[in-house]
Amino acid sequence: MSLKSIMRELKEMKEGIGSISKRGGESKVWRSRTRSHVAPDRAPTESESVEQSPWANLPPELLLDIIQRVEESETAWPARAVVVFCAAVCRSWREITKEIVQTPEQCGRLTFPISLKQPGPHESPIQCYIRRDRATSTYLLFYGLVPSEGESDKLLLAARKVRRATCTDFVISLVADDFSRASYTYVGKLRSNIFGTKFTIHDSQPPCDSIIPSITRSSRRFHSKQVFPKLSSSNYNIGTITYELNVLRTRGPRRMHCVLHSIPISSIQEGGTAPTPLAFRQSFDEQLSPLISSKGKEPMTNPSSPTLPATPLHPLGSGEPLTLKNKAPRWHEQLQCWCLNFKGRVTVASVKNFQLVAAVEPSHNVSPEEQEKVILQFGKIGKDIFTMDYRYPLSAFQAFAICLSSFDTKPACE
Repeated sequence: MSLKSIMRELKEMKEGIGSISKRGGESKVWRSRTRSHVAPDRAPTESESVEQSPWANLPPELLLDIIQRVEESETAWPARAVVVFCAAVCRSWREITKEIVQTPEQCGRLTFPISLKQPGPHESPIQCYIRRDRATSTYLLFYGLVPSEGESDKLLLAARKVRRATCTDFVISLVADDFSRASYTYVGKLRSNIFGTKFTIHDSQPPCDSIIPSITRSSRRFHSKQVFPKLSSSNYNIGTITYELNVLRTRGPRRMHCVLHSIPISSIQEGGTAPTPLAFRQSFDEQLSPLISSKGKEPMTNPSSPTLPATPLHPLGSGEPLTLKNKAPRWHEQLQCWCLNFKGRVTVASVKNFQLVAAVEPSHNVSPEEQEKVILQFGKIGKDIFTMDYRYPLSAFQAFAICLSSFDTKPACE
């Protein structure tokens, strides 16, 4: 269903309700609200005029039925943008749309920007691909199986590689043309040590109340009132990625471990749940620019939020964090190389290819099926094109950050 057909249907419904109002008292009351028979003392603002429009005054039952039909019919991008447009009509439409749209864990779909920080589905993974631009040192994450011709690809996240004297930063944003940490499009970063063997994932917002923000030079600088007084630029340490040393290349392919401080190990146990943020910062809720490449300049909110000293993190205040390890490849005698079963999603041999599974102990009471389930897989399919498939309990942002670590130079690991 296109946006034009939706508007046509709404217009027909409006005309039908208007004709009924000549006979029914209740419908007359609704129609009288949409008209102003007395001139106001002042001209209404743009937001007020939208809220007073017929779109804002549709009966809740009718509005609920309309948005439910749109949400059920538009299952894939770019058509799914119609669901987003419904949420952008006015406040009443936005509230009902947010109630109807489910999380990726429940429906396997990405809709609003907050979907990128919510866990993926349990069974079938969400399939994406990454396009690398060597000239600009940028990495773009798109939604879909492979790059398509003649269609507008769905950009989810973008990252820019910034080399420093003692580390390398990957700054992650919602758009491909604004990587400023002072922008509301900033969602986090990945930072490496000087050897490229250890990486830290920083989130721009806490996934749960127990996460403590870490202090960095950038966060101290952006807390200055001279830049954006309303900007909260804390970086929350939500995970670490470690590559084992392999100087003489005697241990085979890369070996990596990911410790996700924001996800408890209990999330993959029977009956467990992973933290699921329900909203971005206030500016995102108001802007409602979901998964659409629009450059924003609005500062973030919560000016009085303090920056606390960095401390060891524990998921949800207690328990053990989830640890992921790369699935060990097998040696193929005929091909004389290490191999993994990517089920057709990876076609080019590369040192960057990997699959991650949960690293659990017998005391964790995790079923064998969960232990063997591939939570994240990443691999090369062409020149500067890589696939990324992730599932619960990882989010798109966490999976993208882990994959970015594979692009950095690691002289001590290979």
